[in-house]
Amino acid sequence: MRTAAFLNRMPPYLFAQIDAKRDALEAQGVDVISLGIGDPDTPTPPHIVDAMAEAIRNPANHRYPDYAGSRAYRTACADWMRSRFGVEVDPATEVLALIGSKEGIAHLHTAYLDPGDWVLAPSIGYPVYSGGALMQNANTYFMPMREEDGFLADFSQVPADVLDAAKIMFLGYPNNPTGACAAEAYFDAAIAFCLEHDLLLAHDNAYCDICFDGYRAPSILERPHAKECCIEFFSLSKSYNMTGWRIAFACGNPEAVGALGTVKNNLDSGQFTAVQDAAIAALSGDQQCVADLCALYQHRRDVVVEALRAIGLECNTPKATIYVWAKVPAGETSASFATKLLEQAHVIVTPGSGYGPDGEGYIRISLTTPDDRLLEAARRIKEAMA
Repeated sequence: MRTAAFLNRMPPYLFAQIDAKRDALEAQGVDVISLGIGDPDTPTPPHIVDAMAEAIRNPANHRYPDYAGSRAYRTACADWMRSRFGVEVDPATEVLALIGSKEGIAHLHTAYLDPGDWVLAPSIGYPVYSGGALMQNANTYFMPMREEDGFLADFSQVPADVLDAAKIMFLGYPNNPTGACAAEAYFDAAIAFCLEHDLLLAHDNAYCDICFDGYRAPSILERPHAKECCIEFFSLSKSYNMTGWRIAFACGNPEAVGALGTVKNNLDSGQFTAVQDAAIAALSGDQQCVADLCALYQHRRDVVVEALRAIGLECNTPKATIYVWAKVPAGETSASFATKLLEQAHVIVTPGSGYGPDGEGYIRISLTTPDDRLLEAARRIKEAMA
């Protein structure tokens, strides 16, 4: 049997590799501390779980869901966009339910790319931005990201021949994995660039609610002319501890939302309506649970940053996301240092090289671990470095 050719070029999915290494060590009885995957360790808030329990008993929800998402869910998403960002989107034509934002981002490639086309992706970013292009036999141009520029993807130097064949530019701020945030002027420049070159600007805003020190992440749709070229992805995974629920939404340019919806109509049957009902409770309910989560992660961020600096690892203090992005010691690569920590300290961190070419020289540490385990991990890392 012959598989598709792209599978021979597709690298193993980064987080599946991490899971496999963790499982192998734990099967040997090793106490592994995983700081690799951003999967919240605290439960989904009770009012959301209660809404799900009620919704799952409703026989009307046992039928096929609406392909685009229930009208009630899409309306709740639009209401949330208005209350959170002051952005108006039409629930009927400018909002689409997703089975997690990963699914939506991957399917966006299917909606737009033909073989040989190009996407512009951050050189440090979510692997699906480039992986989805590879699956369409398309190409990825990695926009440089440098620490001295605040890890803002530089789209000013894209070669002309790439621009001629490019269809999508991906951005994501607050950024996974660096924690970098973008100012209004950067978004304005990106929108102007995409309008000039007839590109769809896909903005991944999965971490917009996880902010610290008074920072409040924006929506790119707040900016002038954004809806002319932008589609934005939001996820309930991190804001409400709903990673396993697989619920998200896309909104923005109606043509882009419609194109993505057409792909999904043909490839999936939508998210279980009961999950959508629970998501409505999350978006429309008391947001204190989000504030409490931010306070928890801010405390953990401070614990991790202090501990890393104390053992000689350089890192910035992020004002958003659930990650700390740290430099590896001199003489190490991202992979060699991550391997050393796994084998000698039994601590899993994510090598920065897995996020793109400019991620080399860094590791990502997730804050989804209790304080005592974070401190124990730092102690083990110090011993491994010694």
